[in-house]
Amino acid sequence: MAILDRIRSIRRPETGRLVPSTATSVAIIMDGNARWAKLRGLPTLSGHHAGVRALRRTVEAAPDLGIRSLVVYAFSTENWTRPDDEVSGLMDLFARTIEREFMDLHRQGVRIRFIGRRDRVSQRIRTLMDDMEIRTKDNERLDLFVAFDYGGRAEIVDACRRIVEDGLRPDEIDENAIRVRLAASELPDPDLVIRTSGEQRVSNFLLWHAAYAEYAFPDTLWPDFGPEALQQAVSEYATRGRRFGGR
Repeated sequence: MAILDRIRSIRRPETGRLVPSTATSVAIIMDGNARWAKLRGLPTLSGHHAGVRALRRTVEAAPDLGIRSLVVYAFSTENWTRPDDEVSGLMDLFARTIEREFMDLHRQGVRIRFIGRRDRVSQRIRTLMDDMEIRTKDNERLDLFVAFDYGGRAEIVDACRRIVEDGLRPDEIDENAIRVRLAASELPDPDLVIRTSGEQRVSNFLLWHAAYAEYAFPDTLWPDFGPEALQQAVSEYATRGRRFGGR
């Protein structure tokens, strides 16, 4: 039986009725690279390199699990406070990831968008990001959103500034007025947010979009994450009953 068929066949034990097949929109906080490297006596950047390989595996597995939108937390607005050599290494790795891994994902039909600030990175990285978005704009197999130099609070603040700049009256401000001014207005609300490494906090990630998301906190360090761990998370999600504040 195919993975997706197994997920579709899951029934709630108390009712026996079928539950929704899978989470179509998933967000991942990719945590645990540094700990993975430390456990192996390796430099921190080795953990980040291994994390890129985990990202590739996970993105390639997502469509077969019924996922149509995947958001990954690559670099936060707070990550700039890390040691200079680590930040510099991360910038180099990010550029190479776009040039190599993302280019191959493009050939597999993945549409790639970057959300977050772009004014604090080099012109080379900005050009790579812009070019990748243009190259992949018509791809339809999976929407991959990469949150880079991203912070949920900053995103909401920026949306509020745009409301002021656009001259909206108080009675014109509603949820939609804010949503269309967020970093990626077309980003669907995630059904499921996964944070790897066992840590249980949201770390300023998708504060608006994930208001009613389900959360999973597997102990797996991000470099060890992959298709089986992703399948386990969405299978467990499929057993939950979502009420969105109702009964």
